[in-house]
Amino acid sequence: MDVAETAVRTGRSPRPALAVLATGQLMLIVDGTGVAVALPRMRADLGLAGAQLSWVVNGYLVAFGGLLLLCGRLGDLLGRRRVFLGGIAVFTAASAVCGASGSAAVLVVARFVQGVGCAMAGSVITGMAVVLFPEGRERVRAITVIAFVAAGGGSVGALGGGVLTELLGWQWIFLVNVPIGALLLLFGRRTLRPDRGIGWHAGADLLGAALVTAGLMLLVFATGSLGPGGSGAAVTAVPAAAALALLTGFVLRQRRAAAPLLDLSVFRSRTWTGGNALQALFVGAMFGFQYLVTLYLQEVLGLDPLETGLAYLLASAVIGATSLALAERLIVRFGVGRVLPAGLAAGILAFGWLARAPASGTYAADVLPAMLALGVSAGLVLPAATALAMTGASDADSGVRSGVIGTAQQVGGALGLAGMAALAAAGTRHAGASDGPAALTQEYRIGFAAGAVLLALALVIALLLSRDGPAAAQR
Repeated sequence: MDVAETAVRTGRSPRPALAVLATGQLMLIVDGTGVAVALPRMRADLGLAGAQLSWVVNGYLVAFGGLLLLCGRLGDLLGRRRVFLGGIAVFTAASAVCGASGSAAVLVVARFVQGVGCAMAGSVITGMAVVLFPEGRERVRAITVIAFVAAGGGSVGALGGGVLTELLGWQWIFLVNVPIGALLLLFGRRTLRPDRGIGWHAGADLLGAALVTAGLMLLVFATGSLGPGGSGAAVTAVPAAAALALLTGFVLRQRRAAAPLLDLSVFRSRTWTGGNALQALFVGAMFGFQYLVTLYLQEVLGLDPLETGLAYLLASAVIGATSLALAERLIVRFGVGRVLPAGLAAGILAFGWLARAPASGTYAADVLPAMLALGVSAGLVLPAATALAMTGASDADSGVRSGVIGTAQQVGGALGLAGMAALAAAGTRHAGASDGPAALTQEYRIGFAAGAVLLALALVIALLLSRDGPAAAQR
């Protein structure tokens, strides 16, 4: 059944619905990266201490990363349209509170609520996009659109955040979401097909939901404590151990539950497990890249927030050109088993280039080539890895599959960022280096080398998936 037949059956074309989902994805992604660019201005205006400033980011990530899997399953049970629109409403209302906040406490709490709304809406976007289209070229195209927004939205957020912060103030990074969210709610109700879900009785594992949500929240919290602005390894050990215990309990619960939140048998699939592992490793490297490159551009090369945002513009254009113009055709023609290694190889070369960046470097010679290569890498890898993880998705499980992908990305991103930043800082401390451009550059180079290692591990997984030929990655 092609898109035309789908339109006849449902009485509407799926493309306006895909546009709503892509716009929702863009709003969620742009907000996250825009906030990162504006953190220094927030600290100055609100008098935020170091711990408070880190919780402007970590509070959002704890709610978002911890609730993705649960919200994805709720979409399957109660209807993905309902969960998506509810999440957009929560996110929009919390954005208004963030923009109007005059204290650190209000901003941190509102950011946590933003994370709840982002988890609700973001957990079901990929699942909704997949079921709009049948298997084949049209479904691959839908996946590439969503993956492009996820990959390119970060650069757009950095640019938009810099522009809004410089011209109007950091509050407008949040306030701009209010009219966009209102339009999404209006057009979402008109274009997204109502779905009743499979019913609460089909998978209402409340104990499993409590275990995995608490475990993931503690894991993201522990990771944030280890990363930049965190409390260090000693403080991290307790929540990390508790997270491990809760997640172990979740696995044991899923093996015995009559209606499990997540059917563990899906992990027997090479495509499911491999696709999500690739997502975690790649997004982890990209989170670390954005953090370290932003610091390198500002603290070593001397760029301001607006110039830093503009520096990401070409990378966004390359991601868009690769994912929208090339990825779909390459995946359909050669299969993900060939596309993934090529995309990951481009990413490894990019991190290798950054790992030799000098203290007296320039953006054009030392950063731009790597950004362009990573744009090609993201434009190929994210659509292909998502296609792997969503192979065989149905109406009954596409929500939880989408939630697992989001969880893999967020937890992998948090772990990658914390790990790359911690290794970089440890390397300079061990060397006894003092502050200054040379010491900072050495720190960032160690972090970039760690990113190359993450992508090398992802490349090994991709090669194992495709070792029997292009079709192997489809099994």
